[in-house]
Amino acid sequence: MKIKNFFEKINLWTLLIILLMFVLGWQLGHREYSLSLRNDKPKNSIDFKLFWQTWNLLSLKYINNKSIDPQKLYYGAIQGMVAAVGDPYTVFLPPEAQKSTKEQLGGAFNGVGIQLGYNKDKRLVVIAPLKDTPADKAGVKAGDLIIEINAKDTANLSLPEAVSLIRGQKGTSVKLALYRENESKPRDVTLVRDTIVVKTVEYSLKTTKSGKNIALIRVSSFGEKTKSEWDAIITEILAQNPQGIIIDVRNNPGGFLDASVYLASEFLNGGKVVMQEDGQGTKQDLQVTRTGQMLTIPLVILINKGSASASEILAGAIQDRKRGTLIGDQSFGKGTIQSSEDLPENTGIHITTAKWLTPLGRWIHDVGLTPDMKVEIPTDWTPAKPDPQVEKALEILN
Repeated sequence: MKIKNFFEKINLWTLLIILLMFVLGWQLGHREYSLSLRNDKPKNSIDFKLFWQTWNLLSLKYINNKSIDPQKLYYGAIQGMVAAVGDPYTVFLPPEAQKSTKEQLGGAFNGVGIQLGYNKDKRLVVIAPLKDTPADKAGVKAGDLIIEINAKDTANLSLPEAVSLIRGQKGTSVKLALYRENESKPRDVTLVRDTIVVKTVEYSLKTTKSGKNIALIRVSSFGEKTKSEWDAIITEILAQNPQGIIIDVRNNPGGFLDASVYLASEFLNGGKVVMQEDGQGTKQDLQVTRTGQMLTIPLVILINKGSASASEILAGAIQDRKRGTLIGDQSFGKGTIQSSEDLPENTGIHITTAKWLTPLGRWIHDVGLTPDMKVEIPTDWTPAKPDPQVEKALEILN
């Protein structure tokens, strides 16, 4: 009996010691976070005690404890930290959002064919509907505000969260509440998701009234395959001996910076394409990267309010260098550059690291590029009718 009591006491003390070590370890671990930040930047010292206290209270006292997913709390905390900088383009991407982003830049994904962004009021907006996708066929247009996604208010949604809600399995539907300028109230649009395969570069041949051969090149985005797709069609186009080129970047939401510089290099004979300016005001010039094959062929660029980011870099370089004529509407106005980083657990982050300026030093953020010739698309226009912006381009090249 005494031996049994002895071992029971030992087990009790062992349990207490283990518990004490755990508590001390927990406190030390959290103290190390605090000390680490204090050592790096004393003026920005952070004590994580509040974070863990909140985490514990939520875990212990929330009414439906079984619904709490620690992984979601963890990712949510990181997302909140990143969102706190106040820049809608600086975002943390949980695994599903990271996967969707990579799929889109790779050229294939399941969704409705909407490129998303934010307007100057930081409201979710359609930058561009992709051609011949469910969104395009339903009449969704660049500039439409997305007020709700499946009845969920978008006011506080990050871009990845919005993308995640809109995308989904092929054949399923998503309901959007859209508001268009000059309309009295939002309207509901239900879209059926499909597999969206995006070929970023396509072309067709046009003829002016005087018989000139014109190549109309449509660039829908600047993705992973844009440079190779561009190279593949340029050989075909040059074989047609074109006497003019129209580059159509209407409803092109952008993408990779280096792809826009690559395309600009086709038309510019050396020199500057774009400038980057970091947070310290240090500027770096990005120059033409190769010898182009279309340095002297007359050129027109088509833009509209769906032309953003990398497409504005291309158009801005052509305009500033007086290499061609911009026709259409005011562009979207996204003048910042994001770097993307892969993080552990199949997550990622996009961070705004710089703003970009045209060769003449213009920052067009929230303003956009003003076309050399403003040509609007009538509200009653349909694809069955002649495209007035293309017609104006052909007229100029004629």
